[in-house]
Amino acid sequence: MNIYVSHLSWGTSSEGLGNLFMQFGEVASANVITDRETGRSRGFGFVEMPDEGQGQSAIDALNGTDFEGMTIIVNVARPKT
Repeated sequence: MNIYVSHLSWGTSSEGLGNLFMQFGEVASANVITDRETGRSRGFGFVEMPDEGQGQSAIDALNGTDFEGMTIIVNVARPKT
């Protein structure tokens, strides 16, 4: 399951994001998206969890919670259109 996480703190790392989701199960990958020119976080990222049930549990538990000083929004990622 691919999960979209928004409203991340500028200081959030991919490793920190992955660690947040590991409490709900296996994390295949976690990536905070950065600006190509500045290298600074763009405030959102994606987490890939192989198990759908664990992914849904993470979404339900983490959506609207505080992480590194920001209230994060967590949803199932939609494909690019």
